[in-house]
Amino acid sequence: QNLQLPSSGCTEGWGAKQLVIRLEEGRVRSATAPQKFCYTNAETPKWHDIWTRMQIRVVSNKMIRVTQVENEEKLRELEEFNMWNFVFSFFKEKLNDTYIPVDLYSEKTCLKVELPESNTNYSVVLLRWFDPKLCLVSFLGLLLFFSGDLLSRSQLFHYSAGISIGMLASLLILIYVMAKVMPKKSPIYFILVGGWSFSLYLIQLVFRNLQEICKSYWQYLLGYMLLVGFASFAVCYRYGPLENQRNINLLTWSLQVLGLLLMYLGIQIRPIALALIAIAVCTKNLEYPVQWLCATYRKVQKATAKPSPPRLLTEEEYRLQGEVETRRALEELRGYCSSPEFSAWTVVSRIQSPKRFADFVGGASHLTPNEVSVHEQEYSLGGLFVEDQLFEEDEDDSFEGEGRADFSVSRNHLGVE
Repeated sequence: QNLQLPSSGCTEGWGAKQLVIRLEEGRVRSATAPQKFCYTNAETPKWHDIWTRMQIRVVSNKMIRVTQVENEEKLRELEEFNMWNFVFSFFKEKLNDTYIPVDLYSEKTCLKVELPESNTNYSVVLLRWFDPKLCLVSFLGLLLFFSGDLLSRSQLFHYSAGISIGMLASLLILIYVMAKVMPKKSPIYFILVGGWSFSLYLIQLVFRNLQEICKSYWQYLLGYMLLVGFASFAVCYRYGPLENQRNINLLTWSLQVLGLLLMYLGIQIRPIALALIAIAVCTKNLEYPVQWLCATYRKVQKATAKPSPPRLLTEEEYRLQGEVETRRALEELRGYCSSPEFSAWTVVSRIQSPKRFADFVGGASHLTPNEVSVHEQEYSLGGLFVEDQLFEEDEDDSFEGEGRADFSVSRNHLGVE
């Protein structure tokens, strides 16, 4: 069925054959001849379009060529003969089902459909919908950014990432190994340069037809995954996880940059994407300014605060501290007297009891039993020193009492008079 072009659905260009069909959301355009299509975006993206995707889908019963350009001017240039356009036309992939992404901020998107074969029917439709894959990509980017330092030290991430990269880019790794083996001055490098682009093309082609490959060639796909996965695991096991701190830092920064890039690509509203990236960066590095502010606050508080008065020791604390310090000082004295630096003959010639000094150095007590008994008699609960102190306190109290009594009597006597 041929496409009937309404007057409101196209804009007149440069001939009857070269009308440009205007696309509308959800409206299917069918045709059997080469045509040009354009979509004009008149809506401004809103905040609820954060994970909204727009695509132009072209479906045909035979192989077709689709060329995407920016506006009608580029479509006119495609009609003109150009050597580059002529050469690139041979390398354009022929498809019967293709998707053309449309940026939410693009004012206009145009495409040209060419039919290499006759009796070809195709349809073009513009779709807009909420894509949960974009939400997943944004969440994955957020996870990589905040967990990059942990993943870079994880052995599980090391082996899983190595196996995944090996299965996805086995051709690239093979070409890299061949480049290392080949001599430096060899014409094979020209083949290797072309091999890189060919490998990338094959990877892209596999991803486009992954569903069909899984259905029809799942045995070969399973064998490929087992073989390449085992080889990748062997390589990862041979070199082991990263141990150098600089290499770990480089991997961490790479994962964080990749996470920010995924966040930017997953969120379709650019101001919101940039705002979320800025918030994530500030949140990740918030601990450093907070620590600096806390340290500055402590220094200022210490500089401006008044010195607190020292706490006085209680009687029990004073007694315990005296015993501990005395014991420690005696141990230090014994250690010094036992050291080679100590001049034993000089000291022995000056003291009255050399035997007592020798016993003390050997570990005996520094007090004799007689000195201990005299100390207990004087300073114990019934000792002379304690009684004298008590008697002096009683005399002071009685003197103060008599003074207060005389003072009260005089006041009473004066009061009577």
